[in-house]
Amino acid sequence: MNSYLLIKNANIISEDGEEIKGSILIEDGIIKTIYQGQNHPNSLSDTASLIDAANLKAIPGFIDGHIHGANGADTMDATEEALDKMAALLPKEGTTSFLTTTITQSTENIEKALTNIANYTNKDAHAEIIGVHLEGPFVEKSKAGAQPLQYIVEPDLDQFMRWQEVSGNSIRTITMAPEHDKDGVFIKSLSDHGVNVSAGHTNAGFAGIERAVEQGVKQLTHLCNAMNGIHHRDIGAVGAAFQLEQLKAELIADGVHVAPQMLQLIYHNMGSERIILITDAMRAKGLPDGDYELGGQPVKVSNGRAVLEEGTLAGSILKMDDGARRMLRLDGVTIKDVVKMASVNPAKQIGVYDRKGSISEGKDADILLVDDDLNIRYTICRGVISYRSE
Repeated sequence: MNSYLLIKNANIISEDGEEIKGSILIEDGIIKTIYQGQNHPNSLSDTASLIDAANLKAIPGFIDGHIHGANGADTMDATEEALDKMAALLPKEGTTSFLTTTITQSTENIEKALTNIANYTNKDAHAEIIGVHLEGPFVEKSKAGAQPLQYIVEPDLDQFMRWQEVSGNSIRTITMAPEHDKDGVFIKSLSDHGVNVSAGHTNAGFAGIERAVEQGVKQLTHLCNAMNGIHHRDIGAVGAAFQLEQLKAELIADGVHVAPQMLQLIYHNMGSERIILITDAMRAKGLPDGDYELGGQPVKVSNGRAVLEEGTLAGSILKMDDGARRMLRLDGVTIKDVVKMASVNPAKQIGVYDRKGSISEGKDADILLVDDDLNIRYTICRGVISYRSE
């Protein structure tokens, strides 16, 4: 028997960015029909569910392309339970799908995590794991941040291809330091295989990033963090994000990793077409302040900050809806812009826009019902109501 969910009376942000009043019919987890105005099916089976979305906007679910952990769990735990814990919590913040993210670690531990992901089965009412973000270990030691120094190595194409095989071909994004790929062979090969190569934890200046873009780099990892900022003699990686239209950039909009004034400056220079909102969250997200762990390193969490013992930021505890609301408060930003940054751009960047990232007939029914301030009332993951506010 087919399962149906009808969302009535919503203000729908459509795939072309227009806001239309209408209804959405979902069948077996897929958006079957979008009705405009008062049109909607006159009769459905007795088992059909109904949501009256009057005064609410329907927007596509958020896609977090960079998240290490949440709810006490981490990708590197390499267990089904850990991935379940993360995926169960995320719909509450509007995330309906995500790239579960590794950290620089031993080859053995990375392989355990990738094998676990390859064997994982997504659960109903949970956010969907749609691939892997391999962060490290091919990064620059001077920009390591919270990446453990002892496991950082030079780019190794054979090693990457083995990891891709172990992961079930699920590595969609890799963060690496392009200056360590001297001839560009590593970057070009990954790009040719459809991997989203992101420059991060890098000491490259503007010229180095420009060269990397020519080789196949398409993105910058957590813009402004673990990279060179703007200097008047070399505008660095941050300046490259502003100047090079081919680049998109991840952004942690928690007000900690990037100051609110810098968020505004980034938006003025890049607009909503090239920003990708992420959380870079670690296992403490959703839990009280206290002592935690990231990549085998002790982390102290307090007052919205997660730091290593020496004070280096160690990921975030940001929720996607909080980041989205912080962006919405910037000058010139509308909910349609937030949809681009949190849903459309990440889906396009990792090659899943054919089924994710917008409200369109035939796509997965990953839908948020929100008020005008982006407070989430309902989260629907693949047609299943996964969260509703009290």
